[in-house]
Parts: sequence; structure tokens; C-alpha cells
Amino acid sequence: MLDADVIVIGSGGGGAVAAKELGELGLKVLVLEAGPWYGNSKWPDPNRARGAEWSSSHADLDVGLYKKIYNAYENNMNDGISGAFRFGPADRRRTPWHRVMRQRGDIWQLSGVGGTTQHYWAQSPRAFPSAVDNIWPISYRELVPYYEKAEATLPVQFAPMAPKEELFFYGAKKAGWSLIPTLDVVTPGYRPHPNAILPPNEHLMDPKYSMDQLHEMEGCTMKGNCVNGCTAGPTVDKIAKRGTLVSYIPLALKTGNVSIRPNTFVIKVLTGHDPKEGLRATGVQFRDTWTGEIGELKAKAVVMAAGCIESPRLWMNSGLPYNEWVGRGLTIHYFDWVSGVFDEKDLIDIMGIPTVDPFVGHTSGGRVDIPGLGSTQVSGLSPGLHAFVTYGFSDAGYNALNPPEPGAPWNIRGRVVGPELKELMMNYRRTMSMLILADDETLYHNRVTVDPLLKDEHGPLPVVHYAPSKKTLQRRDQLAKHSAEILKGAGAKTIIRSDTPAGWLLHIESTMRMGYVVDTNCEAFQVKRLYIADNSVHYNGIGGPNPTLTTQALATRMAEKLAKTYFS
Repeated sequence: MLDADVIVIGSGGGGAVAAKELGELGLKVLVLEAGPWYGNSKWPDPNRARGAEWSSSHADLDVGLYKKIYNAYENNMNDGISGAFRFGPADRRRTPWHRVMRQRGDIWQLSGVGGTTQHYWAQSPRAFPSAVDNIWPISYRELVPYYEKAEATLPVQFAPMAPKEELFFYGAKKAGWSLIPTLDVVTPGYRPHPNAILPPNEHLMDPKYSMDQLHEMEGCTMKGNCVNGCTAGPTVDKIAKRGTLVSYIPLALKTGNVSIRPNTFVIKVLTGHDPKEGLRATGVQFRDTWTGEIGELKAKAVVMAAGCIESPRLWMNSGLPYNEWVGRGLTIHYFDWVSGVFDEKDLIDIMGIPTVDPFVGHTSGGRVDIPGLGSTQVSGLSPGLHAFVTYGFSDAGYNALNPPEPGAPWNIRGRVVGPELKELMMNYRRTMSMLILADDETLYHNRVTVDPLLKDEHGPLPVVHYAPSKKTLQRRDQLAKHSAEILKGAGAKTIIRSDTPAGWLLHIESTMRMGYVVDTNCEAFQVKRLYIADNSVHYNGIGGPNPTLTTQALATRMAEKLAKTYFS
């Protein structure tokens, strides 16, 4: 007996999209998510009690419970061990799920309904056409209608301007960059960020409304702290920052065809042999993360959307056919962080105000895109995260012991301590920072494997190997120099380059590549009716832009192809 037409494994950037699209096409869909479901009345205390098994009703969404969890406290939300945002079981008293890292660093991924989009910055640029055309097995033009559908669904629109964006655009013009007037980036330049965030609240500047009142209304409050969780909105599906928990998940439930089961870790893809199709996916085996119960669910097709680490791990732990590219070709956007500190007088001359206030507005509202290198984008974090990334997170050692080389475009490189750190932190409100996302090479030796000995309750542990190539390092260095030029053009007096470690894995892609593991419809070459709908199917690092929108476009396209192939 079948439990669904399609089982979707994971509810993040791709899985939630696949579920919504398949549900709208009339298919019965079960979504299995390893982590908790925040903001649902069937789980009123999601981090301490098991709650229900399933939810399939839009009426179960509860914005009060949602806002109780998403309280924006940095450590409570983002602590990788015990925070609400972590890769681990719903019960925060238990340890997170382990991954083995073969280099220094960390993996910033989340479990839970909404996946890593719970804390993403909502940045939704398209891939660079030059990274797709004549490289991917499909053309950029093939993706455009699916980009447009995802952009309309979320929706995506250009970010409003806060002080940091105004200063950034001023510096970008001074440094000689031109405005890019299109979503399809074919030449270098600057532009407002296309973000999946609702427009600012229409009453934002009206003194009759308090911030608490504005947070109960529709629209962005420009409060910042996006990475710690957005709470602006009257209902779950009207929360301003459009992670899939508040965008695609409600739409999936409204179809009446989608059921979602959190706290359900899939440990095996089940298969069978069909006389015509050969090896095909027939369902999954799962483990209830509260009770430890092992169960099975059957379906006509299975979609893996567990992410670039767990999808290859699941393939290998399921004993699916050997493919030398499963888990291989891992790419990231090797990032760096360059900041400028400004004098009050200069800021008044440029903007008419004495501070940048990097915490105001979207986390990032402006970017410079350079096909062939990557992107650099103005970024503002809340104070604790900003201090960590800017002054304390470096591969270059301590700045005092290893100062920048003569002629370097920055004054500080590496970790800062003592009186110098205190002075810099006192200038937090006059600091503008830029996140660098360097395009990465797709190399066979960068990979996800499984450990032959180490296991957890879900099977052999994933092992992650990553080392940047010489070309990737050169791209990042060039982007850091461009960022310093923009900061100098804007008038920065002190420039700090963090020189972040290579092992901090951000924007992981390409571990189940299209053309190697899956075909152009995202169906596995070796297992019929098994599809993949996460970043892992990207052929490369898409040029450097943030990958979520491309995954959502591909998931939209995948759902259409799956339905046409097996349910027409």
C-alpha cells in the first residue's frame, strides 16, 4: 500500500518548493524533515516535547508560537551546539548531529522545517549566465521562466536603501563601477540586492506606531537581525523574510495535498526492480528522532532534498549503485569579510548622518557582481556576530604578530585583541562591512564521503574534505582588493580584512552534479523515480551568487518534469 505519490526528504530551500509545486499539480506528497517545526500548533513546545506526528493543515500554523521561538537573541538562535538554529534534533538538551571535518572550520546548516533558509539572508540573485551557458547540460534560457516563477512566488524584489547601502553605492561609484540594470548579470557592476523580503511597512516612519505594533503588521521593519530570525508580520505566511518555512510551506499546505512530518530522519532510500524501468525508488526508511522508532513509507517517487552533505550520505548509506561522482565536486563560495571604519565628519558630509548603523535594514542590500570572479556585497550583522566575523575569525593569525604586507590595501589583517579591539568595537556604528563570495572550481578531490568506522543513530557519519584551489584563492584575493577600493572610495580611514578560514563552508553546492549523478530533469541516472532538489545538483558554483534561488528554480522545473514523466 502506498503512503503517497511522492516522498520529499527535507523541507529547506529546495524540498519545500518541490512539495508545493507537486501538490499544486494534484499529487499526494509527504515531506519528511529531520528537525523541528517552529510555529505550528501541533508542536507547542517543539524543543522539549515530541508533539504530534504530522500536520497537513494551513490552520495549524501559529504565529504566536513562531515568534516565541524566533526571539532574535544571537546566542539563543545561532549557537551551533545548543541554539534553535543548528543541525540537530528538536530536543535542544541533546547534542547536535555530528559531521567529520578534515580541515578547520564549520558547516553553517540547519535542520527543521524551512531548513537553512530559517537563517539565510534572503538574498536571491540568479546565477551568472556565463557560469551556465555551454557549461551546464542545460542553458541559462531554460532556467529563466523558473527563476521568474520563484521570484514571483516568494516574492523577490530589490532591497530598500539603508545608510550602509547608500554609503556602499557611493563607494562603488567612486571606485568606477557602473549600475547593472538587469537580473541577468553579463557585465561587472553594482546593483541593489534582489532579496526575498517583503517591502518596508508603509507606516514605518509614522510616529503614531511603535516598533512592537509594526512587528504585528505586514512589511519589513528594517530592524535588521535577519540572520537571527525575522518576526515582522501578522501571520506565519506574511512574515517579512521569506524563508521556505513562511513562504513555500504555507502554500504547500494550502494545496490540500501535502503532509509534513518533522522529527523524522530518513536513513535509507528503499528500492525495487521493475521489468521495464530497472532499479527504481519505492520509498524510504526513517527514524523518529524523539522515540528512536524505525519505520518505512512507500511512494511512487522519491525526492532527495536533504542538502549537499546529507543527500550523498543518504545515497551511500542506502547502498545505491556506485557512482564515482556521488559526493564529489563539492564547491563553496570561499568567503572573506572586509570592513571599513569611517570618521563621523566624513559620514555627515556624505550622508548627512554621523553613523552607518550596519544593523539597520536588510542584512545585505547592495552588491558588486563580477562574472569570472564572484561577488562582494555590503553586509550588516548584529553586534556579536559582527565582532566575531570582523575581529575574531581568521586564518591569518593575530594582526599584531603578523601585520599586513607593505602596500596592502588594508590596515589590519587577522584577529584583533586588546585595546585595539576595544577601540574598533566602540566604532561599530561607524563600520561598513562587505561579504566576499568567490566563485569556486568544481574539483573531484573536494568531497563528501562516509566514515568506514564512525556511526551515529542514523548510520555512517559524513566526512567532508575541502581545500580551495589556487584559482579560487586568487579570485578571493582580487575580490578583497576590489572591496577595499570601494571602502576607500567611500572614505574609510581604517580597513580590516578578516581572512576567513577555508573550512567555513558557506553555500555548499555540486556534490550530486547534473550530468554526472542526475540528468537534466534532476532524476538519478542509476535509480529511476529518484530525484534530487537541493544545491547538490548544481553543476558548479553558479559564478559566485547566492545559490538558493537557483535551487528553487531547479526544484520548480524538477517537479514539472517528474509529474509529466510518471503521473501524466
